[in-house]
Amino acid sequence: MTWTAAASLAAWLWLLLCQGFFWRTDVRLPERREPDDWPHVCVVVPARDEAAVLPASLPSLLAQEYPGRAEVFLVDDGSSDGTGELARELSRRYGGLPLTVGSPGEPPPGWTGKLWAVRHGIGLARAREPEYLLLTDADIAHEPESLRELVAAARTGGFDVVSQMARLRVESLWERLVVPAFVYFFAQLYPFRRIGRRGSRTAAAAGGCVLLRAETAERARIPDAIRHAVIDDVALARAVKGGGGHIWLGLAERVDSVRPYPRLHDLWRMVSRSAYAQLRHSPFLLTGTVIGLALVYLVPPVALVVGLAAGGTTTAVLGGLAWLVMTGTYVPMLRYYRQPLWLAPLLPFTAFLYLLMTVDSAVQHHRGRGAAWKGRTYARPDAVVGDES
Repeated sequence: MTWTAAASLAAWLWLLLCQGFFWRTDVRLPERREPDDWPHVCVVVPARDEAAVLPASLPSLLAQEYPGRAEVFLVDDGSSDGTGELARELSRRYGGLPLTVGSPGEPPPGWTGKLWAVRHGIGLARAREPEYLLLTDADIAHEPESLRELVAAARTGGFDVVSQMARLRVESLWERLVVPAFVYFFAQLYPFRRIGRRGSRTAAAAGGCVLLRAETAERARIPDAIRHAVIDDVALARAVKGGGGHIWLGLAERVDSVRPYPRLHDLWRMVSRSAYAQLRHSPFLLTGTVIGLALVYLVPPVALVVGLAAGGTTTAVLGGLAWLVMTGTYVPMLRYYRQPLWLAPLLPFTAFLYLLMTVDSAVQHHRGRGAAWKGRTYARPDAVVGDES
């Protein structure tokens, strides 16, 4: 146990200093200047059974205070709750940016529903010849100046992609325990500072808010090149960066998710539907992830308790120091989410939940129910018949 605790502490010291300072939350929209001419932007919103959240999100897009030309394309992806008609009604009620509602029909084999809807929306938008596309989800609300600042940042920095990790809702007890940790773990996997650095291989985006240069999308064959991706935002960023594009990702200040996850079951489904896909459906990577999560997050409190109970001072000290470093790195994310700091020492418990969610994701996949979302279940990419990529 002493050597294991020492390995855990070493891992935390490496994460603290050598993993792109992932724990810092000061990566916000980069320096930006307003351009002399504002480019034309088309906003593409894929939506499937989103009538519950659309009244809190769509009006915020229609009300964007953007100096240039902008319009919204909402793609109703086979909804059964009247999403498309509700969108038209909200447009009539609130006015603002022009709204077009389209419907692509059921996705063909090899396509996820969301990316098939995005493809249809981009196709409608291309007829308008925009310079930028804003890909955003139906549960994302934007402050009035959000689009303006995204475009200014993209123009100033010469970015092909500017993406913001929307601030997720944190109200219920389970949301407080799980949601900040979700963003913390994401930043640990994909340190934001590395993503924006030219020459870095780290690539990721946050699907709720992606401003994408239209020319770049066409050159990278988006979304066709990533049509089977369940984690489509990361796949999009890799496609753009792999083609030499410059991307940026950071935390949002004026972009918020309005989707509630009040119960643990809701959060469990959100994570488990894509966790095994993140591991490329590999049992080897799953085993390594479980061992890694246990070593990094579970060993410190166990070593502290075991050391104190058994009189092993060295074990207790090593475990306590590792837990202290872990807790300290989590504090900035809790502050960003305006949550009480007493939640920070509970990160090992939350990590244990994520470990279970990841294992459950693999179990559901092997039962044929993996990557299931809103009535659809997606096969792993190499099982798709007729896939040419």
